Amino acid sequence: MHPRAEEFERRARAEHGVEIDVREFPEGTKTAEDAAEAVECSVGAIASGIVLSADGDLIVSVTSGANRVDTATVGELVGVDGSAVSMADAEDIKSTLGWSIGGVPPFCHEADVPVFLDETLTDFDRVWAAAGTPEAVFPIDPDTIVTVADAKIADIRE
Repeated sequence: MHPRAEEFERRARAEHGVEIDVREFPEGTKTAEDAAEAVECSVGAIASGIVLSADGDLIVSVTSGANRVDTATVGELVGVDGSAVSMADAEDIKSTLGWSIGGVPPFCHEADVPVFLDETLTDFDRVWAAAGTPEAVFPIDPDTIVTVADAKIADIRE
């Protein structure tokens, strides 16, 4: 297993008491479509960790692979004008959250940042999220994401 995926698995257990079953795919799970094909689920059940910047503060949007995140709505949720919300810089993501783009899990971040869960993910008993690398994912129920990440369920789709 990749060391970053192992680290995520260990931290999930140690910090949150959550057992993670990491699955790795050498061909990658960089897009929601790739991940859905790899784990044989619908694209809607892919929980993509999208990191946004709102006036310089990072926000994690756990968005269904079938949806695009609405930055204006996320801005409203954090009290920032929507025009001040954009995709976060890769270096900021790595230095603040400790994970790289494509591998950002819904929890186990280095910094305490707001996490929003796309409400359409709650239609599934199990979703698949990144496990620390672009090649690693894990199954989890959306309620556990909400509890462990202290995520707020919201309609954040475009």
